Amino acid sequence: MNANLDKENLMIRVFYKKNRSWFVAVCILLTLPVTARAMDRWTALAMLESGGCDRAVGLAGEISRYQIRRELWPGGDPLDASVALAHAQRIMASRMTVFEREHGRTPNDFEFYILWNAPAQINHPHTVVAERARRFVNLRVESSPTL
Repeated sequence: MNANLDKENLMIRVFYKKNRSWFVAVCILLTLPVTARAMDRWTALAMLESGGCDRAVGLAGEISRYQIRRELWPGGDPLDASVALAHAQRIMASRMTVFEREHGRTPNDFEFYILWNAPAQINHPHTVVAERARRFVNLRVESSPTL
């Protein structure tokens, strides 16, 4: 029986020596923290509004990855992500200017989403809008999940 144990121990040691670099690499990878990077505001907005799909069309006819209402769309190809981003930024610039003038500060992420989705509700958002704003904030927050 001791001969079998010695043979097993020898096999384990040989396996370890031959595969030491792999073993060390796997151990290092397993100890590294996994970090989910926060999305920038525009990426998070596109993800929440359309899943980042340029071809998305909303129930009320909203277009582009940012789901811009047709009456606010100034023209250009809504399937072009850079055109859609420029239009979304232009729309938000005026809304943020009004917010900053009225509140004396820039909007936080929660308020940013409300300004995008329902600007008239900025001071008293409807429950549905507030829930979507919380989801937007969650996309923006950096987190470190455990393995």
